[in-house]
Amino acid sequence: PFTVKEHCIITTMASTACVSYLEGTAYAIDVITIQRLFYKRTIHTGIGILFVITSQILGYGMAGIMRKFLVWPGAMIWPANLVNCALFRTLHDDKDNDKKSRWTLSRLRFFFLAFLCQFLWYWFPGYIFPVLSLFSWICMIKPDNVLLSQLTGINGLGIGSIELDWNAWVSFLGSPIVVPFWAQINILIGFVTLAWIITPIAYYSNLWNSRVLPIVSNRVFTVDGYIYNVSAVLNSKLRLNETAYKQYGEIRMTPIFAFSYAISFAAIAAVIVHTVLYQGKTIVKQFRSSLKDNIGDVHANLMSRYPEAPEWWYTTLFILAFILAAIVCYYGELMPWHYLFVAVSIAFIFLLPTGIVQAVTNQSIGLNVITEFVAGIVIPGDPLANVTFKTYGYITQYQALLLISDLKLGHYMKIPPRAMFITQLIGTIIAGIVNFLTANYLMNNIPHICTRENPRWTCPNANTFFSASIIWGAIGKEN
Repeated sequence: PFTVKEHCIITTMASTACVSYLEGTAYAIDVITIQRLFYKRTIHTGIGILFVITSQILGYGMAGIMRKFLVWPGAMIWPANLVNCALFRTLHDDKDNDKKSRWTLSRLRFFFLAFLCQFLWYWFPGYIFPVLSLFSWICMIKPDNVLLSQLTGINGLGIGSIELDWNAWVSFLGSPIVVPFWAQINILIGFVTLAWIITPIAYYSNLWNSRVLPIVSNRVFTVDGYIYNVSAVLNSKLRLNETAYKQYGEIRMTPIFAFSYAISFAAIAAVIVHTVLYQGKTIVKQFRSSLKDNIGDVHANLMSRYPEAPEWWYTTLFILAFILAAIVCYYGELMPWHYLFVAVSIAFIFLLPTGIVQAVTNQSIGLNVITEFVAGIVIPGDPLANVTFKTYGYITQYQALLLISDLKLGHYMKIPPRAMFITQLIGTIIAGIVNFLTANYLMNNIPHICTRENPRWTCPNANTFFSASIIWGAIGKEN
């Protein structure tokens, strides 16, 4: 009923509406969630919707500047898009779909066969027999053994646990098809070293008195192992009360939570050093060739027939989004609006190097930890300002790379750049409204949502957000 290009545009709008390829919700929703559920402060509907939308489209304005470096050159591959292109071609290539023999499957028939098998299987871990999604057979041997539960249980380190759910497989790395095998091996080695070797040694040797805490948790605790009541150390304006903090006590986190922060900081430094040492010459060559040497690329030659989205489109969108974001910060009392300059500057500085790495290796380097660390320095003692700063700093970079990736997909599929720009913008605005209204409905109608009292709605991302707001915002580096 439609062409391959129309199919690609539809898919782009749908993927943009999903916002995040791993989570499926806008990052700003977690800020709104912890503000309402944990800090007991509501946000106006209009301000909330604008907060979600502006945090998503600020990066689109930056993408216009970087497309000369990250879209036009042939060296910027964006491996994930190659899989999408292959799928589009499979669904629309009539010649390949013709049956050649009884023993030969076309790509289209193989796709639908795999699709049918996956559809039928999902009913078992997803509905009929949910234990298949993730279970620990070792715990079943002796369910009352605490040590086995900590080492092999679902809420522990998960050693020997079995997953038979595709959604669980791709929840962290995404599809294994688009991640290079060498990268998966590196991640596996790092995970085993940290989670299955270092963490048990630290925990059972009682490092930082960690035995009073769970072995794995993204929450923060008191020195006695109880959940930290952040309300006890904040005043009515959600600022840290130093006297109350000294009386209530310091915060504690599990060793694996602390190690994950350390590794996140190290990753940012490591990617810069690795890029300079191993890809420095390539980057310099690419930097010089992005503006003048892309004429020889076959895709660039074909795309030159279409008019580019003018620079003023991106500039206007960025300025408008920045002004609206400042209004959100001021009237929503989320953060002093002038700190937007700092947050957006961090996103812009890291956009090109992280974009080059992602375009070549399909590995994204997030700025969530570095932005909350900087926010803890420039806006100490303010948890909501901290997570707001993190949202505008991190997601601006993330969304810019998302638009650039989709522009590269359009580059491969020969879709006019203006159509891709408008498609993503419309999809993002619709998704922002739906995201906020859905989250608001859930918080109004599901009792004990995001708490331990409701195990079906635990909100792990929101709880991590809340813990980070305490660590870097409320308490800060000084404490």
